[in-house]
Amino acid sequence: MTNSATEPDEAEGYKSGLPGPLGFVDLVIAKIEAVMLAAGVLLMALNTCINVIARFVFGEGLFFSGEINRILIILITFAGLGYAARHGRHIRMSAIYDTLPTTARKVLMVVIALFTAAVMFFLCYYSVEYIQNLYSRGRVLPALGLPIWIIYLWVPVGFAITGIQYVLTAIKNLMARDVYLSTSVLDGYADTESEV
Repeated sequence: MTNSATEPDEAEGYKSGLPGPLGFVDLVIAKIEAVMLAAGVLLMALNTCINVIARFVFGEGLFFSGEINRILIILITFAGLGYAARHGRHIRMSAIYDTLPTTARKVLMVVIALFTAAVMFFLCYYSVEYIQNLYSRGRVLPALGLPIWIIYLWVPVGFAITGIQYVLTAIKNLMARDVYLSTSVLDGYADTESEV
């Protein structure tokens, strides 16, 4: 089920709804997210399959498999934040919003996007502080021996990318006549019901 009848076809590739340099920034971030998500999911599947095979063939799994999956889950989660914002797939509580006229919805969408961006940048700031705290403690992962702070680097990156995406959504709504959930997803609902 999609959020909008005008969502771009993902098979064709992402096309930014912003002009000029903003569109270029949006496309670059979209490509980075796509690589992070695809690599993360594929590596997690590969790691899990190899661990299962090792457990059944050799009677013992890979001792570092759990830590690698932990790293990849963090990567996928925080790369997925920006992806969800970019494709308008975030949760919406829209009972009041849907009853408003178009102009009021547009103003509310700009406010929502800017507020959400501010929250994402706030969380990015505090995640950097958290990483600095972990760095000062010098803790390492027991199996891999990597410093723990390294695995959390994806957190501020994900929050920053998501914050940028919401700022771009606010800009898109200020520039366009219609109301947009993201830079390329027009507000509305697809008709998903079919007669039997």
